[in-house]
Amino acid sequence: MSTDPHKTPYAPSVLEFKSSTFSVPVLVLSSDDLVAIEQQLQEKISLAPEFFRNSPLVLDLQELNKKGYDIDFAVLADIVRKSGLLPIGVRGGNVQQNKQALELLIPVYSIHSSGVSADTQKQKTIMPTPEPVTDSASTTLITQPIRSGQRIYSSGDLIILAQVSAGAEIMAEGNIHVYSTLRGRALAGVQGNTEARIFCSDLQAELISIAGNYKISEDLDETVRKKPVQIYLQNQTLIIKDIA
Repeated sequence: MSTDPHKTPYAPSVLEFKSSTFSVPVLVLSSDDLVAIEQQLQEKISLAPEFFRNSPLVLDLQELNKKGYDIDFAVLADIVRKSGLLPIGVRGGNVQQNKQALELLIPVYSIHSSGVSADTQKQKTIMPTPEPVTDSASTTLITQPIRSGQRIYSSGDLIILAQVSAGAEIMAEGNIHVYSTLRGRALAGVQGNTEARIFCSDLQAELISIAGNYKISEDLDETVRKKPVQIYLQNQTLIIKDIA
């Protein structure tokens, strides 16, 4: 071993920076009415509180600023935090809004570099607008596996062509189709659509829910486990039907 005091002993690295993409929900605002925003945000969260609890959130102000509206970002961030969400970024803000965000230690992203992939932006947008959801809501198609910790939200039907891992959460205002193993949590008809259904090729879910009616893994009959099934609501009761 060297005893030269001018030589620095070798120390293994204890950290490493890596490039990665995370699925983060994006809150798109189209009104500066803070009262309405808080009310509709609470209504959204009440439909699936476990899904939204302590969820990170990027605030998108682009549409709001395009319409010439103004909003106090500090007040908005406070509303979001009181709702149990964690604002981790803002994009599309003006100079004043960006300044307020940085004062609150919330990063500012550009529209084209938000840290959220394009596919995720479509899947994870929450729209607190006064207009009702219509039948024209788009279908979200995902071809890659949903990993543990990921949260996916679709304003229409959600189609997944790969497995959903344990610890993942998928939500849709319409139907959910999983053409592989369904673990984790699946919530269909989250806006109260009692006609929504869940289809999967291999049922191993931690929780399934339609329009707020749910069953956890312990409630699933062994006759439907690890089989292709469809799940629908009948007289406020979840029916799980083997479709093999």
